[in-house]
Amino acid sequence: MGNRKHQADQTEELYGQAAGAIGVIVIVFGILAAIKDQLGLSWPATVLLTVGALVALGYLAWRIRTAVKRLWAREEQPAVTRSQEAAMAVEEAIQAVPAHPELTAALTTAGAIGKDEVIRADEVTITTVRTGKRYDFLVPKGRTYADVEKKLGNVAGMFGVTRLHTKLERSRDNERRVQLLVLDEPPFSRPFPAPTRQEIAAFDGVPLGHDVIGELAGVPTFDKASLLVGGMTQMGKTTLVNGLITCLLIAYGEFDLYLLDGKLSGLTRFEKVAVRYEASDNPAVMEDMLDELNARVERRYQKIQDAIRNRQPIPTFRPVFFIVDESADFFADDGTPAGRERARRVAEKARSLVAKALESRIATVMLTQRPAKDAIPVMVRDQFLYRMCLYVASEGTAKVALGDTYFETVAPINPALLDSNIKGQGVLFAHGVSTLIRGFNFTDEFIWEVVDEVYARQQQALEKTPVSPLKQAVDLMQSKQLDFIPTAELAPALGITESNTTEAGKKLSELFGVRVRASKGGPKSLRGYRLADLTAALMSDS
Repeated sequence: MGNRKHQADQTEELYGQAAGAIGVIVIVFGILAAIKDQLGLSWPATVLLTVGALVALGYLAWRIRTAVKRLWAREEQPAVTRSQEAAMAVEEAIQAVPAHPELTAALTTAGAIGKDEVIRADEVTITTVRTGKRYDFLVPKGRTYADVEKKLGNVAGMFGVTRLHTKLERSRDNERRVQLLVLDEPPFSRPFPAPTRQEIAAFDGVPLGHDVIGELAGVPTFDKASLLVGGMTQMGKTTLVNGLITCLLIAYGEFDLYLLDGKLSGLTRFEKVAVRYEASDNPAVMEDMLDELNARVERRYQKIQDAIRNRQPIPTFRPVFFIVDESADFFADDGTPAGRERARRVAEKARSLVAKALESRIATVMLTQRPAKDAIPVMVRDQFLYRMCLYVASEGTAKVALGDTYFETVAPINPALLDSNIKGQGVLFAHGVSTLIRGFNFTDEFIWEVVDEVYARQQQALEKTPVSPLKQAVDLMQSKQLDFIPTAELAPALGITESNTTEAGKKLSELFGVRVRASKGGPKSLRGYRLADLTAALMSDS
């Protein structure tokens, strides 16, 4: 019974749809007839015109509906999405700028930038210098000059040269800016002329040599810093240190110079202006000089402490340089118990001087032609802030001079790869930066001229020194042209009538603040004072 009812309902619905369709046809036919009469068209033309109009109206409605939807969606879009769209537009504009083919390929292959990154051609400047080319460019955003510095060896290989042929400089105004120098020929293939006095004085710091493009290179200061120089024999260390002392005399102002010439004649040119000059390879001489300098350090620190306690400015001390050539010889022992004990004392006193003297403006420069692990004790080597290594035979030897972790630093230079035929070139490692330099080779005439000028200034300063027992002793020895005077002869001249020589020596020491010494080359029982020691005490602040 339910099925019959359902079939009846379907029949009625079918009748209703048929009636509706007939009505629609009648209405459409009537509309078409009205259009035909109004326009005077034939039936086919009337039908086509009506259908075309309906299609056009439908398309227009669809366009309006789509535009409304887009407008509605844009109003609801988050700000971050619009920012992303703007960034994409900028990125597309950047990609439209041509990439620099040479730099992009080199840095990408070397791993300094990503494979999807480029060096923009409009951000590259190439300048030809007398030794090669200088590339000035910006690395992509998110990168810095350090990314190139870490891969500098690989970058050099991409240019078909070695690490020694390249030099990288950072910019002062933009971390992304890189200044890369690529040499046309091996470094220092042609010697650079020695700098003039004016160039040395104008340098911001203390120059040690030329860099690979002929500009002066060195360290900003020796205040609170000491220098260790290593390298094989006949590689130019003594020439390097002669150049360093000459530059100090020109650029550093007044200072006290202590020289220990282990080569016996390497530093003789500066004996005239040195507070103390010793040409010796005897460890006992080294220990005596260390005792003198460490005592000076103690006096200076005492003055610093007193100033702090009294809430006064910390005094500014006169700089002191202690330069030791062939320093490894002074740390060696002769195999005897006494020799081993003396070597231990020398090492400890040297460590103390290098480590503790910096705040009191006493700097140490040591040179050695045997940069082996046992040449200079580790506890001494570790105290040097500045390191320099000339040509050596192996990477392990270079680590002794430059530090055990040197080759883990950024952009290291291997001294074993240097050309041993080019004397005086080496790797300077200061403040975490490696620089390839070649020391100055001044003529003897130039050095003697500088030394004579400094000596003349020293004598003028001595003449203006106020009268004191120390000044009287110096004047007495100079008038008699004495380098050493016994206590028994000096005491009466200064009004000390003590008959006991020992007691007279104590009173003189209190007046001078200078230790009594044994006669050099004479009997050990003959004790007195050296002119160099008294002069140094007279000119120095402590």
